[in-house]
Amino acid sequence: MKLLPNLSLALLALVLNTPVLADGTSIDKVYHPYVQPLEREVELRMISANGEEKYRLGLGKSLSDRLFIEGYLITTNTNSDNLDFDAYEIELKYQLTEQGEYSADWGVIAELEKAHSNDIWEAKAGLISVKEWGRWVGTANFLVIYEWGDLIENEIESSLALQARYRYSRFFEPAIELYSSQNTRGLGPVVMGDIKLSGRKKLHWEAGAILGLDTKTADNTWRLLTEFEF
Repeated sequence: MKLLPNLSLALLALVLNTPVLADGTSIDKVYHPYVQPLEREVELRMISANGEEKYRLGLGKSLSDRLFIEGYLITTNTNSDNLDFDAYEIELKYQLTEQGEYSADWGVIAELEKAHSNDIWEAKAGLISVKEWGRWVGTANFLVIYEWGDLIENEIESSLALQARYRYSRFFEPAIELYSSQNTRGLGPVVMGDIKLSGRKKLHWEAGAILGLDTKTADNTWRLLTEFEF
C-alpha cells in the first residue's frame, strides 16, 4: 500500500497531460471509496445545463465488504419535455484500504456505458482518494475515459474532480467542488446530508450549483442526487 501515493501522483499527471477529445461535461457525482457489507441502494441523479437535463437511475448492491456493483439507466430531457432513453451503464467500485488505516483512504472505480440505439461505448477507470483534517474532508476522483464505436472517432478523455466538505452535522454538510477536463472547467458550492431512517435505512441527498470558468462550460450547472440505502 506504500505505492498508493506514488500511484496517485502518476495518475494525476496522466489526467493533466492526456489529450482530452471527448465531448460533454465532466460535472457529476464525486465518489468516496467506502463500501459497506450487505449495502443496497437506489440512486437518482440529475445534471441540468443549457436547457438539458440528464438523469441516471441506479440500483446497487455490495458483493462483499470491499466490492460494490451498480447498474444505471440514463435518460435525457431536452426543451421538448420528452424523456429520451440514451444508454445503460454498469459500475464497479472497490475499496482498497480500511477507513483510517493510512493517512488517506483509497479506492478504485470502473464503469462501462453502452448507447441504447447506437454502437457507441464508453469505458472509465480511475482512483478515488479521501483525506480528513479535523472536520474537513477532502475527496479526489481521477478518471481516464475511452470512447469508441461505429459512429464516432475513438477518443480518450481524462478528468479530475475535487471536493472539500465540512462536517457541520450529519444532516447538513456544505462543500465546494472543482471539475477539470478538456471541455469542462467548473467550480461551485454543494450542500449534502444524511437522514437516518429505521434500521439500516438512510436517505442521502446532495444539491449543487457549479459555475463555468471558461467559454466551453455552461454558465451554471445544477447537480442533484438522492440515494436511498437499505
